Amino acid sequence: MKAIFFEEHGGPEVLKYAALPDPEPRPGEALIKVKAVALNHLDIWVRRGWNGLILEMPHIPGTDVAGEIVSVNATTSLRSPDSWTPGTKVVINPGISTVEDEWTRRGEDSVSPGYKILGEQIRGGMAEYVTVPIANVFKMPEGMSDEDACAPLLVGTTCWRMLFKRAALRAGETVLVVGAGGGVNSLTIPFAKVAGATVYCLAGGPEKSKRAEQMGADHVIDYKKTSSWHVEILKLTRGRGVDVVVDNVGEQTLPKSLRAVCRGGRIVIVGNTTGYNLSIDSRLIFAKQISILGSTMGSKQDFIDMLQFIWANKIKVPIDRVAKLSDGIKMFQHLESGAQFGKVIVQP
Repeated sequence: MKAIFFEEHGGPEVLKYAALPDPEPRPGEALIKVKAVALNHLDIWVRRGWNGLILEMPHIPGTDVAGEIVSVNATTSLRSPDSWTPGTKVVINPGISTVEDEWTRRGEDSVSPGYKILGEQIRGGMAEYVTVPIANVFKMPEGMSDEDACAPLLVGTTCWRMLFKRAALRAGETVLVVGAGGGVNSLTIPFAKVAGATVYCLAGGPEKSKRAEQMGADHVIDYKKTSSWHVEILKLTRGRGVDVVVDNVGEQTLPKSLRAVCRGGRIVIVGNTTGYNLSIDSRLIFAKQISILGSTMGSKQDFIDMLQFIWANKIKVPIDRVAKLSDGIKMFQHLESGAQFGKVIVQP
């Protein structure tokens, strides 16, 4: 099969597009023909590598997969292989639980040290075929395109847990989304709006500002024009600040987020695109009684709830562009440039 992969960590130059052996499903696994796969910043971080990340090389990135059943290896799983016929259109839950422990028994799958993500610790779907546990395979709604089906999988699960489980967002509250171009942040806007929140959003430039407004943001601040955006948030909220800040930028923005959030407010973090070496005024945390919450992916039930939420409310994930797998390396370079708004998708 053709695939995008790397054999060592590094910059974009380590990525290759070539043939690899077709994967074989182990007992309890399904072989999926990939029809569309969405890129994420996670793919970039995995390619760069970090201390403690040990991968089987060559490694194939790709977390968000929509495709078709090719075959299922018989298993005693509660999800019978008889219910899966070749050609069935499916999506894959990228969060894979490899052990049962105290966290999975509490429904906190993504907290467990045995929780792995397709395309991160496990070879992903940036290829013509991929194998995954049957328990992670879900039927796609009739009439849905492969592109629309794959776009929300990782970011949707992340948004669901981040907003509703960790930040406990309630109707009538206010949310600030720090940066609107990435997958998680752009999807946060309609999630929060459907939940009944007022959404403030930072965007870089007029084009991204316009897209954020189209996604439903009530107030958009161009941070390239207004560097003191935390002051502007306080002006817009009459000095109160917002209830929830979604800050996945990190090093460059968190000090301002601490000032933009209201007393007793929550800051939720699922990433750090500008770095993790923070210098913050801790007095703000205890004086304002701010909660800083980390969140990563979600449980199997979070994934199911997220899909139902998106499908029931007809939330459409913004798609920046679609390209062939053979152009996948160029698409990674586009994603890494930060020029996109929404998901970048490739098709084998």
